[in-house]
Amino acid sequence: MAGKIDKLSGLCVITGASSGIGLEFTKLAARDGCDLILAADRDLGAAEAAARQCGAAGVETVEADLATRDGLQALVTALGDRTPDVLLANAGHGLGEAFLDQEWKDIAHVIHTNVTGTTWLLHHVGQKMRAKNAGRILVTGSIAGHIPGAFQLVYNSTKSYIDYFCFGLRNELKDTDVVVSCLMPGPTDTQFFDRAGLENTDVGKSDSKDDPAMVAEAGYKALLEGDAHTVSGFMNKIQDMFAGVIPDTVLAQMHRRMAEPDDR
Repeated sequence: MAGKIDKLSGLCVITGASSGIGLEFTKLAARDGCDLILAADRDLGAAEAAARQCGAAGVETVEADLATRDGLQALVTALGDRTPDVLLANAGHGLGEAFLDQEWKDIAHVIHTNVTGTTWLLHHVGQKMRAKNAGRILVTGSIAGHIPGAFQLVYNSTKSYIDYFCFGLRNELKDTDVVVSCLMPGPTDTQFFDRAGLENTDVGKSDSKDDPAMVAEAGYKALLEGDAHTVSGFMNKIQDMFAGVIPDTVLAQMHRRMAEPDDR
């Protein structure tokens, strides 16, 4: 497997690029001089402007819902026969409230965004990179994937899939020069909580969320170093470490205190 590099180069595909961690990835890759394909399910104007301001060599945008077949096809069409040098698979979103109180269409959209779309994209791009025997992939997982997610159950479960999928894929590719890394943030100051309906929870109202620029830099550095994964933020590292020794029933109750709506 390829080792450390000083910066990214070539064609970089970034999903979930319109805001938050994805927008910060866009700035970092642009500063390295990458050509960019930016994908998201909403307005990409700010991301495109930021990329050009940061010196991107070329910028293409694909506004598409990557939970859908049409959205994935739009990204594939934009990519054409090119093989990306870098994939920053960041698209994903959450869903608050109790599982049985959620609408199935909302549950399905989280699963298809976080799991189906991400897995499909990793398969499509990963095959191209393996054939070329070169490439770097960074997937945004979460420390939530190691915690039973009462009142955020679907999201945590999808991130558990993503976290462990990355470790397995990295092992399958260990004899190639394709690098797979996983970024595992904790609560980050992005639009995630509003979109997930978690604004009326302890975690949603917390002032101690991490800066998305700091989180993105931690993931970017891990990818450059060729690391398997990184947990961004000191307190998140502590929480992730204890998640491996605290009983699951206790973890689920701790998560409930953070994610259960105040007016419930």
